[in-house]
Amino acid sequence: QVQLVESGGGLVQAGGSLRLSCAASGRTFSSYAMGWFRQAPGKERELVARISWSGGSTYYLDSVKGRFTISRDNAKNTVYLQMNDLKPEDTAVYYCAAPRLPYIYSDDYWGQGTQVTVSS
Repeated sequence: QVQLVESGGGLVQAGGSLRLSCAASGRTFSSYAMGWFRQAPGKERELVARISWSGGSTYYLDSVKGRFTISRDNAKNTVYLQMNDLKPEDTAVYYCAAPRLPYIYSDDYWGQGTQVTVSS
């Protein structure tokens, strides 16, 4: 059974940094793309960043380009989201997601989420 467990959220002042981690278990991690989503109160969930199974291809939401970096360590079955220069509008619950099948981009499995709060 696939499990995704996020960690690393917290309260930070504007301009600060956080690194989120998502530990995956239950299958061969290196065959699957991974994504980070966020959902702010009253808003729809949005894709923040995605990384391919090899790590060679990434995608970023326009509003986080240049500030956030997604990476993965396949030896540790973990995907990271380094968030720098955080802004109050980055406040949200952050989720990692993974597809059911290898070598595709989809979001079928979800973690429980980790809260990120950025104060002004």
